[in-house]
Amino acid sequence: MSLDDVLSRIDADLPAAIERLMELLRIPSISTDPAYAEACDQAADWLVADLAGIGIAAEKRPTPGRPMVVGHVEADHDDAPHVLFYGHYDVQPVDPLNLWTSPPFEPQLEDTPNGRVIRGRGSSDDKGQLMTFVEACRAWKAVHGTLPCRITFFFEGEEESGSPSLVPFLQANAEELKADIALVCDTSMVSRGVPSIAAQLRGMLKDEFTITGPRIDLHSGHYGGPGLNPLRELSRIVTSFYDQETGRVAVEGFYEGVHEVPAEQLRQWESCGFDESEYLNSVGYSQAHGEQGYSTLEQQWARPTLEVNGLWGGYNGAGSKTVIPAQAHCKITCRLVGDQDPDKLRVAIRKHVEAQLSPDAGVIWDNDLEGSKASVMNIARPEMEAARGALSDEWGREAVFTGMGGSIPVVGFFKSVLGLDSMLVGYANDDDAIHSPNEKYDVESFHKGIRSWARILDALTR
Repeated sequence: MSLDDVLSRIDADLPAAIERLMELLRIPSISTDPAYAEACDQAADWLVADLAGIGIAAEKRPTPGRPMVVGHVEADHDDAPHVLFYGHYDVQPVDPLNLWTSPPFEPQLEDTPNGRVIRGRGSSDDKGQLMTFVEACRAWKAVHGTLPCRITFFFEGEEESGSPSLVPFLQANAEELKADIALVCDTSMVSRGVPSIAAQLRGMLKDEFTITGPRIDLHSGHYGGPGLNPLRELSRIVTSFYDQETGRVAVEGFYEGVHEVPAEQLRQWESCGFDESEYLNSVGYSQAHGEQGYSTLEQQWARPTLEVNGLWGGYNGAGSKTVIPAQAHCKITCRLVGDQDPDKLRVAIRKHVEAQLSPDAGVIWDNDLEGSKASVMNIARPEMEAARGALSDEWGREAVFTGMGGSIPVVGFFKSVLGLDSMLVGYANDDDAIHSPNEKYDVESFHKGIRSWARILDALTR
C-alpha cells in the first residue's frame, strides 16, 4: 500500500465525506449564546462518535463552558512522531439572518463562478477545515489499517467566544496534550490555489483612555475660546501618534523588537499571487495608506500598527447641542510583531499620551488590560519544509510561508503552556465570508485539503 492508494481512497470517498460534513454543519453550535449550549454538546458528541468510528479513542471533556473533545491514537512503532491536531467546532452567530440566501444551518451545495461550494455557517470556520484532517485519517486508516504516527485530536468549543476555558484546560491536562508539534487548520491560503503555511501571527495590545477637562459639560457660548475642549485635545493627541510624512508610529520605543523580513520569505511573498490592487479596491481604497517603504503584505504580516478603533464624546443625538464636553474617549489597539513586548509598549503609549496633555487636561486609563505577543514559527524545523513540499506536490505550485495580520491566541498558549511549536495550514479562501452571512467553503478546498493532510502525514513520517 502507498500514498497513492490513500489519495485514491480520498477521491472515491469524497461524496460521503461531504455528507458527513453536512451533518456536522446542521448542528447550530454557537458558543457565545447560552441558548445553544445543548447544540454545542451535540456537536462534541458527534465528533466523539465520528472519531470512534475510525478506531480513535475519544472523549467529551467538561469545562465550565463548552466541552472539549480529546482523542488519541498510538503509532505502531516507537520512533514515530507525535502530532497534536487542533480545530474548533463552535461557530459564530448568524445575524443578520435576512442577508442569508439559504438557512445557515441547512447547508447546501452551490455552483458559483469560482466552482462548487458548500454553503452554511461553520463550513469554512472551522468545521470544514477540521474535517479535512479527520477525513485524511479516515482514508489512511481504511487503506493501511493504522495511522502513520501518534496523533492527539484536540477540538475546542469556545474559540468564537474568547476561549475562556482553554488555558485552564491546557494547564490541567498538559502532560496528556504534549506532543512534538501542533497542527492548526484555522487559516486561509494567501491567494486562491496557492498553498500556504502561516509562519507568523501578529500579537495584540488593547487600551482605552478618557481625556478629562472641565468639571461638567459647558455652554460653548460662555466658555468657547478660553475653555479647554477635551475633544479637541483628544484629536491633537491622536494626530501625535503618527509621523504624517512616513506613516510610522511616532511613539518613542514603539519599534523595539521589530525585525526585518528575511530575503527568502520576501521572495515567496512577492511570488505568491497576491493582487494588491484587488485587495485594496475590494474595500474602496485606491491606494495603500500605511507605512512607507513596505509592501502591502509586509505591512499586513510583518509590521506593527497602532489603530484608533473608536472616538467619542459630547453630544451625538439629532440636531445640535452647543456644549464643550467634560470628557472625550478613545479606544486603541496595536498589532504586534517580532519580539515586541505588550507590557512595555503599553507603558510607552501611556507615557506618550501623558506627555501631550495641556494644562487643565487629565487622562483616565482603562484597567481592563489585554495584550499578547506575536507568534513566530520556527520554519527551520524539518517538519515545516516537509509539509511545504507535500503541499507543493498536491497543489502543483510552490507552497509559501506566509504571515497573518490577525491573531490566533491558541498558538501562543500551545507555546507558553505546552511548549509546543505550531504549524498552521489552512485551505480557506478570502471570499469565504467567515463570520458573515452566506459563509461557504470551496469543494476544492475541502477535497484538496484532505489530500494535502494525507501527503503531510506521509512526509512527516518518512
